[in-house]
Amino acid sequence: MADDPDFNVKPVIISLIIGAFFAILNETLLNIALTTLMERFSITPATVQWMATGFMLVMGILTPISALLLQSYTTRQMFLGTMTIFTIGTVICAIAPTFTVLLGGRLLQAAGTGLLIPIIFNTFLLVFPPERRGTVMGTVGLVIMFAPAIGPTLSGIIVEYLGWRYLFITVIPFALFSIGFGYKFLKNVGEVTKPKVDIFSIILSTLGFGGVVLGFSFAGEGEAGFLAPKVLFPLVIGVIALIFFVFRQLKLEEPMLDVRVFKYPMFTVAVLLFIIIIMAMFSSEIILPMYMQGPLALTAATAGLILLPGSLLNGLMSPVMGKLFDKFGPRKLIIPASLVLTVVMFTFSTLKVDTSIWLIVVSYILLMLSISAIMMPAQTNGLNGLPKHLYPHGTAIMNTLQPVSGAIGVSVFISIMTTRQQAYLDQAANPANPETLSQSLVSGVELVYLVAFGFAIVGLIVSLFIRKALPEEPAKHHDPQTAVNE
Repeated sequence: MADDPDFNVKPVIISLIIGAFFAILNETLLNIALTTLMERFSITPATVQWMATGFMLVMGILTPISALLLQSYTTRQMFLGTMTIFTIGTVICAIAPTFTVLLGGRLLQAAGTGLLIPIIFNTFLLVFPPERRGTVMGTVGLVIMFAPAIGPTLSGIIVEYLGWRYLFITVIPFALFSIGFGYKFLKNVGEVTKPKVDIFSIILSTLGFGGVVLGFSFAGEGEAGFLAPKVLFPLVIGVIALIFFVFRQLKLEEPMLDVRVFKYPMFTVAVLLFIIIIMAMFSSEIILPMYMQGPLALTAATAGLILLPGSLLNGLMSPVMGKLFDKFGPRKLIIPASLVLTVVMFTFSTLKVDTSIWLIVVSYILLMLSISAIMMPAQTNGLNGLPKHLYPHGTAIMNTLQPVSGAIGVSVFISIMTTRQQAYLDQAANPANPETLSQSLVSGVELVYLVAFGFAIVGLIVSLFIRKALPEEPAKHHDPQTAVNE
């Protein structure tokens, strides 16, 4: 596609990036506003967390279907459809009179976002040759990582000075512009093959990914616990459905989601690193604001500004990391960054009531830099090792794991934090004392990051196995192999 002299890729790139920026921005835009929403609608932390986990639940259900949709509809149809759904959800959120309506609009936003991200990855894999993908994916990372990273900062400022409804009102004109621009300039890439729709696979996928996310979301409510029936039931259903789903995909001639991508070792390594990174990023972007607005008694705007330097560098460095990936390969980026991530998680496990704000600023900068050096290079390297016919499936799996990993990370870490916090208060002589309440939250945050430190160590070990993956076009029955780093 990129070799066609009559094909202009710029309108395609601009159309996708404009829409993606504001859609993906919403993944973390509400994080700092959660405290405000709790006060406005008189709801508990367990209820308000559904603004985050519900978003990821819908993405987790819809994203696996994206591989099927990408082969069934044109690029224009997919983009305009997903952006329209996202815009309708944003309007509903902006005028929502109750939390239930607000959550409904949020879920529509998630439906649009969940289908949009695979469109971007699949399109760019088709348009650009392998030797340019690191740089191109770095540019994509500027959007995919920068947008959610600056979400807390923008959210804090908007909530402080305009009110929470403007989190959605300000997005509407940009979303409408994206639809108009895409309608006029966006062209189709790839082929519409109209694969056979297997309804049973869709049902199993929905039950599987939805059940896992739902179970962990209930666990994140704190008082439920992982052994509660409402947690165990969806988790068991989800795991069983996923097992049947995998076996069915292996038997189908045209699988909805081809799990054979895991035969390619570098794709599997990339997936493991991706899961750990997403859990670290999503949990930090929720736990840290709670910590700063609680024990440190900072305003939403101040908390957002503290996260700003790391957020800016995260986005700005992504294209740089892409170029370095093209030049040096994945190992020289990912292994040192995994070590830095491990050190940062340990540092956050030592947070106190009187921790210096500068320590948080510097640590968050290092966290976001390590994420930019791992996430897109690992993802690009993993996808590079796949043959073209597996691109839609590889991107669908990667993007399915983002909301699923995020939901699991957020729910598990919030559950750990609230459980530890309650245990601390149960042992306190005066649990209603403000200092005791602050210390209880700090105790929960410390334990969260101690667990995250353990995950980071696993990520560091996994990173040692990464090698440079070269594109393959194997024969139909050719066993996949992955090239080692030069």
